[in-house]
Amino acid sequence: MVMNPKQVFLSVLIFGVAGLLLFMYLQVWIEEQHTGRVEKKREQKTTSGWEPVNYLQPVPRIMTREKIQERITDQNPEFHITEEPKGKKENLLNSERPIRVLRKTSHSQGEDGALGKPTRPQTIKLSEKHEGTKTVFKKFSERKWPLDIRPLNKSLVKDNQWKETDVAQETRRSFLQEFCKKYGGVSRPQSHLFHMVSRIYVEDKHKILYCEVPKAGCSNWKRILMVLSGLASSAYNISHDAVHYGKHLKKLDSFDLKGIYSRLNTYTKAVFVRDPMERLVSAFRDKFEHPNSYYHPVFGKAIIKKYRPNACEEALNNGSGVKFKEFVHYLLDSHRPVGMDIHWEKVSKLCYPCLINYDFVGKFETLEEDANYFLQLVGAPKGLKFPNFKDRHSSDERTNAQVVRQYLKDLTRTERQLIYDFYYLDYLMFNYTTPFL
Repeated sequence: MVMNPKQVFLSVLIFGVAGLLLFMYLQVWIEEQHTGRVEKKREQKTTSGWEPVNYLQPVPRIMTREKIQERITDQNPEFHITEEPKGKKENLLNSERPIRVLRKTSHSQGEDGALGKPTRPQTIKLSEKHEGTKTVFKKFSERKWPLDIRPLNKSLVKDNQWKETDVAQETRRSFLQEFCKKYGGVSRPQSHLFHMVSRIYVEDKHKILYCEVPKAGCSNWKRILMVLSGLASSAYNISHDAVHYGKHLKKLDSFDLKGIYSRLNTYTKAVFVRDPMERLVSAFRDKFEHPNSYYHPVFGKAIIKKYRPNACEEALNNGSGVKFKEFVHYLLDSHRPVGMDIHWEKVSKLCYPCLINYDFVGKFETLEEDANYFLQLVGAPKGLKFPNFKDRHSSDERTNAQVVRQYLKDLTRTERQLIYDFYYLDYLMFNYTTPFL
């Protein structure tokens, strides 16, 4: 059958329109599929877990007004509270606020893990399997912060030898609470909850939460927690490696939100602190004046490369022989060549004492008395006493005020002032006197 020109024209037109419609449909379908995949990946990124963190880089921060000012003035005090704005208390704790990222942030893990070797990525889903987790998180975030101080349960203290220690403890607790009320200016936590509790160790048997502050007796405190939990019979039989690398103790951030919330509300929370300048010198002596397979190559090499002019090849290769003045330049540098570390990080950023209301504030300067009184409060076995031995480098003189003076001799007055400015909040929170300036 021969088609006339009119029929041919109609056939071509019909097929052309059909082809055009099919093409348009396929184009829309492809775009929808692509958009769906992108959204799914985006959703997985924000809800399915924490991405691995490069611990050599600083944690991203929101560029607040205070942070911008800090960058501009370089090493001026991070927190200035000598003058309060009229009609409004200055908010010290929000001068730097971590972005609420779903990744586990950490101050460089000297004892607990290498900077260059981040541990296995952990996953925490916002849509938890357990019903009610969202409710718990909402309940937690809506609490009044800082939490109200609650009286210590002293029913287990049977003798009168702790009267002076108890008076000192109540004074510290009241001072910290008043400081936080006056200068905290927060109504709810601004940091990611899991980061806030990441330095807190849990001992469930005696219901203890202990926030680790390195160079303030933390090694022996971990030994005590291991004895209390039944992992060891004596604190004197636990090696340094077992304490720091054994992973025997649980941390609060290993629990779900409900577990974190319930423990914060019912357990006895303790933090032990130390004069910031002493703690800094102690950390330097421990990590840089003795052979160290981690701190020398990771921190030492970077510090020598940036702060020592005409450094020799050997020092650049092994990172040994860092001088205290070079270490201080690294600490005060807003563009550090390597990130911060828990051994010299501020207590205010390790334990969040104005957001987590600690029931017990111990000091390294009275460590044995404070620790043994605390053990009485929590009902520890009568024979358990806080060990007084030096964890490492036992032949070295303990870092004290006299030793600190020797190290500060190499610094200018300006450098000493800047160290004080760096730890300004810790000095104020825990009522330490002005150091040797």
